[in-house]
Amino acid sequence: MAGLTTHVLDTVHGRPAAGVEIELFEWLPDGSANRIAHTRTNADGRTDTPLIAPAQARAGRFELLFHIGDYFREKSLPLADPAFLDVVPIRFAIADPAAHYHVPLVATPWSYSTYRGS
Repeated sequence: MAGLTTHVLDTVHGRPAAGVEIELFEWLPDGSANRIAHTRTNADGRTDTPLIAPAQARAGRFELLFHIGDYFREKSLPLADPAFLDVVPIRFAIADPAAHYHVPLVATPWSYSTYRGS
């Protein structure tokens, strides 16, 4: 399966992060960015549909914006104002549009990591 998917894991609470706002931008050759998806994670911390469907998969440079600060504020965690992490950007490239790209976010209010998953 080609295309782009993601999910968000809350490692403070040890569960998927439901309700996280996610934006996907495509970076164009002229240096501008075009928002191509805007969604929220479901109860499983995933999006209900791929961010890029297999039929629309293409090579290029992309950026995911995870609005993780809002998520942790809603959990009533004691956060600084402003929060250390608010919107987490992950910029990556799709080289092979026939391949599946899964770019998850594993987060706390103070740290995050990502990887290319399956």
